Amino acid sequence: MKGFLLAVAGGMALAGCISTTTGTVPTDANDTDAASVNYQLAIRYFQNGNYELARDRLLQSIKLDPKRAIVWSTLATTYEQLDNLRLAEDSHDKAVRLAPRSFDVQNAYAVFLCRQQRYDDAETRFDRSIKSTTNDNPEVMMTNAGVCMMQKPDYERAETYFRSALDRRPDHGEALLQMSLLKHATDDDLRARAFLQRYLGIYPSDSGVLYLCVLIEDKLGDERARTECANELLRDFPESQESRRLLETG
Repeated sequence: MKGFLLAVAGGMALAGCISTTTGTVPTDANDTDAASVNYQLAIRYFQNGNYELARDRLLQSIKLDPKRAIVWSTLATTYEQLDNLRLAEDSHDKAVRLAPRSFDVQNAYAVFLCRQQRYDDAETRFDRSIKSTTNDNPEVMMTNAGVCMMQKPDYERAETYFRSALDRRPDHGEALLQMSLLKHATDDDLRARAFLQRYLGIYPSDSGVLYLCVLIEDKLGDERARTECANELLRDFPESQESRRLLETG
């Protein structure tokens, strides 16, 4: 249950404009073009779970063009998947030094630190980016910082971040959902329901949201509402982990 409730949302989005180029880098391409092709191939390998091949392509891209921070950041995430945490941190550090004002790069490093249970270091990096006057979307990092504090766990700090995100953008879906998760985790299920209803008033449901609904209504003792959420979950997402969990637990 804890893994479901406190999973870090997002991190760094590795998806993007994925090239359909084959595995052969054109021999007449200049270094920048070849570096870009290798990076796109690395993304494809990463998304398919081929982390060693992704690593090799990323290293080739860096050899051709060593100053692209996003490539170093992606390499860091790849090393993490390969359980090489030392090289992952070295690569994150390199990315941040190359692009100290890149919020994607900073966020990726902070999320990495949080996953390593280095919560204070992660919070410092989140706060640095949140406070930057050039960050147009601080609610994203506020929300990620809140999720990190939930994992610590420090629910008071987490709620402060989530509320700051919602002050900045009242319809920020991830912050609404995380507030519902937090309130459920702290046995304040009336407020958990309220935040979930605000979320569902804006965004479509998915299996995780419907399972959370089941948990909240179960705690509140509303059998009708629980049954509605459970039926929708089983009908619309029958193959999901949440449906299997619901059937196993009754």
